Amino acid sequence: MEGVLENGSPNRAAHGTHVPLRAFEQPRGAEWAVPTGGWELDDRLGWLAGFSAAVEAHADELVDAVCADCGKSSWEAFAADILPLLACARWTASNARRVLASRPVRGKPWWLVGQRHWTDRVPLGSVALIATWNYPVQLLGIQLVQAIVAGNRVTVKPSEHSPRSQGLLLRLAADGLPPNVLRRTPATREAGAHLLARESFDHIVFTGSTEVGRQIAASCAASLTPTTLELSGCDSAIVLRGADLALAARTIWQALSMNAGQTCMAPRRILVDAAVQRAFLAALAPFVAGASACALISEGAARQVDACVREAVASGGHSLSGVVEAPVGRRMRPAVVSGCSPQCKLARGDHFGPAAAVLAASGLDALVALHRSFPQHLAVSIFAAPQQVHAIARDRALVASLGAGFVTFNDAVLPTVHPGTSIRGRGLSGWGASRGEDGLIAMTRTVTVSQTSVSRRIPAGEPQGLTRRLLRAMLR
Repeated sequence: MEGVLENGSPNRAAHGTHVPLRAFEQPRGAEWAVPTGGWELDDRLGWLAGFSAAVEAHADELVDAVCADCGKSSWEAFAADILPLLACARWTASNARRVLASRPVRGKPWWLVGQRHWTDRVPLGSVALIATWNYPVQLLGIQLVQAIVAGNRVTVKPSEHSPRSQGLLLRLAADGLPPNVLRRTPATREAGAHLLARESFDHIVFTGSTEVGRQIAASCAASLTPTTLELSGCDSAIVLRGADLALAARTIWQALSMNAGQTCMAPRRILVDAAVQRAFLAALAPFVAGASACALISEGAARQVDACVREAVASGGHSLSGVVEAPVGRRMRPAVVSGCSPQCKLARGDHFGPAAAVLAASGLDALVALHRSFPQHLAVSIFAAPQQVHAIARDRALVASLGAGFVTFNDAVLPTVHPGTSIRGRGLSGWGASRGEDGLIAMTRTVTVSQTSVSRRIPAGEPQGLTRRLLRAMLR
């Protein structure tokens, strides 16, 4: 059984050196307390510099662990997990002082004479991170950085699918932290339920499926514990008439096949203007035909994606590769089905893997309406001619009608990795902000402070006579 992470000092000696795991008894009660001194923002940014250096030094080990856990290629693990985490660390180091700084509250009415108001951002307190596996180093690492730099105590429940990579990441993060700032639970499914049932937190962050997100929200409702839920997007890529179809096909294919399609913001359906549908499918078909099998997280996940593809074909759809190949173990070839029913599971996004449905409608309004008919929206991609992009991107009502927290034009997924941008779900895609400036702010709470002069202040009691008449005249 795994123990709770020790805030000891892992060996950072040589690049590639194995860092041993140490475990100890979980602290209880008063021992799990807020650091009372020596842990100001300067200290936390010093920790961040050390953590970033440790990730760089142990990048090869982290990549190997991600590959062993999730079946990724080494380049994909490096590019999609290590690089975004290091970018977040650098952005946070450069911007945390500004984001977390006290701010004056301006616009004081004249009758609050002698008063000053300002807001401070203070830590939430105790934060639980229930980690996900699809980007095990990137996502957990960014959440760790933001929660700790904001000044919180953090408990991590690693994913049962990524114990090696997240275990190593936590060992690296532990170095330089005061006692009891970082804890971990066992990397088991049962540990999450135990954590919610037995402990209390000031905030809980969960990244994963809508189904599990519902369970966590219900569990936290009884104690009114606030949560950040980054859930599935099941999103749309929209291809308009006038778009560069070769660019759209190549970009969408990369987005739906990267990480074996196991990306919450990957397109699950491609909505194409009927006038360019045939040309778009011709541009996309070579990518589908030449695709190699990729490894999903489990055999069950591969079977679920395969079942959605087969149902889509049965509903009248056509596989762009001309065949539907059964998965072998947890490996399967990416698939695209055109002309299927909008009600089929593939179009609804009831899968988490490298497959998508292609649906057609005529014109922007019809395509947006079709997109809105699906229940989950996290990130939407729109491919259009440059002049169309200029008009659509500045139409706030239209952008808002997409229902997404992130809208990309002529690209998909990759822009969302910008370390200064945030992800914010709505409805079945979750709630609360993660990553970027909003994500760092979300790891704090606002305290409004006022200071009143002892000599220049509003007189106590109800004014009388001339003073009262003068005040009423000033109000008019």
